[in-house]
Amino acid sequence: MDGPLFPLVLYFLATVTIVAFIVALSALLGQRHHERATDEPYESGVQSTGTVGGRFDVKFYLIAMFFLIFDVEAVYLYIWALSVREIGWTGYVEVLLFTGVFAVAFMYILRQGALDWGKVKSSRKQ
Repeated sequence: MDGPLFPLVLYFLATVTIVAFIVALSALLGQRHHERATDEPYESGVQSTGTVGGRFDVKFYLIAMFFLIFDVEAVYLYIWALSVREIGWTGYVEVLLFTGVFAVAFMYILRQGALDWGKVKSSRKQ
């Protein structure tokens, strides 16, 4: 097994072994105690009162997903900007196509009303 993947397999095995060793060592040497206050929530020195306020609106998750998607686009554009001289006009055309696809996706998101935080429309006219 002296192929090109040998270092990767060796690294993977070393990582799994180290993680297993740390988990086993923690289980052996870790503290085991269960007191009355162990299961109580505690944050910043203030005792909590009541229960959790409720669920978040789906719009918060949509905004988070859109942020991640467009943030990844920014990473690709940054990498393109670093290598713009080496890739020439071909790279310029490709980044225009890439940005165009994201612009169409953004227009679709706007058109669907995914970024509207106003009143919810009761029905759509078709």
